[in-house]
Amino acid sequence: MLNIQNLVDDAKCFETVRALRWPEGVRCVHCASAEINKQGRDPTQPERQKYRCKDCGRWFDDLSETILAGHHQPLRTWVLCLYFMGLNLSNRQIGQELGLHKDDAQRMTQQLREGIESKQSLPVLDGEVEADEVYVVAGHKGNPEAVKKARKGRRRRLKGARGRGTLAKEKPPILGLIQRGGEVVLRMLDNVQQKTIKPIILACVAEGTRFYTDEYDIYARLPAWGYEHHSVCHSRGEYARDEDGDGFHEVHVNTIEGVWSLAALLAAPSPRDLSGTPPDVPELFSVRPQQSCAREGAPPGALGSADCLAVWNAD
Repeated sequence: MLNIQNLVDDAKCFETVRALRWPEGVRCVHCASAEINKQGRDPTQPERQKYRCKDCGRWFDDLSETILAGHHQPLRTWVLCLYFMGLNLSNRQIGQELGLHKDDAQRMTQQLREGIESKQSLPVLDGEVEADEVYVVAGHKGNPEAVKKARKGRRRRLKGARGRGTLAKEKPPILGLIQRGGEVVLRMLDNVQQKTIKPIILACVAEGTRFYTDEYDIYARLPAWGYEHHSVCHSRGEYARDEDGDGFHEVHVNTIEGVWSLAALLAAPSPRDLSGTPPDVPELFSVRPQQSCAREGAPPGALGSADCLAVWNAD
């Protein structure tokens, strides 16, 4: 049986990492000095170059200070895992393609997502921004005792508690902010209250930005926070409105609502118990602009291998 890992060259993988990490030549990961000496190769990975800094005297190698340091899987396995994540494969499918147990694939994808998200700075949205929230029903997944007590028949999952969702009620809300024609920010919240959303909005939306929302009253204080606010009332059947009379219905939240359907595609291959562990899917989806990776044929928000390698650089 053909193993895809045999078609990938470790030497080329390390060459690509070096080119992305040090486009102007290798520098010390500890002091950024360009005065370094090559000090042989790693005994377990012959293509992995070791270095010693002449200025600070410390040692490092091609993967030092990255999320790949200290792991036994060869670099080609990580690169292929990253590629399959861009194709939106499930952890089970990734494990099958790479000849790994699904739990190992889960750990690898988790580390990659967390590493990518941690390297990204929070974008600043401006111009026209839409805001909306969605609620993810976590049910009792991961809590077998609760399932035994409450499950009836052959239901595939349990319903969350009634009313507005919270993390405590196993129906965690996710706040979505999208700049029209720009970036998207998704964050899971403990609850949907003004004091909860205010720090996120102030941190990533420029003052004076025009906001479009639905009628939910958590957005009522946007003008007091320094923003222009326009809303549509879904409860009255209003989904778009032309306020300036130009024939274009500019007041709507259709863009951010479209994001939820795309985010569901990313979340589907790796369902998780959202009530137990904060999910990384919202952060992964919002790592890059909506239009990114369209050139790679991947869903908006999915990441290309070269883009992900670039964020492994040490700060």
